[in-house]
Amino acid sequence: MDWVWFLFAFDGRINRAKAWLALLVILCWMIFIAGILLFIDGMFGNPVKSVHFNLNDVFAFVDPAVLHVAIARLREGKEASPAHLVVTFFHTAGTLLFAWVYLATSVKRLHDRNRSGWWVVPFFVAPGLYAQFADRLPDSTLMFPLALTIFALMIWGFVEIYCLKGTRWTNQFGPNPLPKEQTRPRSSRSSSAGWDQTSSIELVPHSAGSPANMHVKRGA
Repeated sequence: MDWVWFLFAFDGRINRAKAWLALLVILCWMIFIAGILLFIDGMFGNPVKSVHFNLNDVFAFVDPAVLHVAIARLREGKEASPAHLVVTFFHTAGTLLFAWVYLATSVKRLHDRNRSGWWVVPFFVAPGLYAQFADRLPDSTLMFPLALTIFALMIWGFVEIYCLKGTRWTNQFGPNPLPKEQTRPRSSRSSSAGWDQTSSIELVPHSAGSPANMHVKRGA
């Protein structure tokens, strides 16, 4: 399997098993990078309390409030130590990497469902933005329909990407990734259901020269 295409490209199709495999790869990478961060931070004598990764952290990069706080802390020197800078760098790079892999594999899974990759906007981007800015939305009952819609989109996206089968035939995004199901299903007719007349009837010439007689074979 071409792992570069599988993890980073946005074209083509993958089946459900590979979508789950991508999540496993992301989880393993998270554990590996978290171990590196703890090791590096420990070398500087300032072990971090905890290391966590969340795909939704990518939306912090578009949150002006988060960026403002981060810049202010850097100016005050609170996070200007080598340990903090290394941890911040790896955390940022890891979050962007995980988000890229998740989006690339999700788009290919949507292609397998014969859907446009832009469906990641309601399935992933909208819930992520809502989670990032939910505490700053008005505290009103009018927000309940929005929250319910976001929750429904999350469930729909999960089912669509990780639970439902892809199209069995070649669609606009490429052939079926499962080689045994490449064409549209055809109606099958059992040969035993019909009567094969050619195998049940034969012409037997008469030895005395009279016209040929038709005999029915029993037990073709």
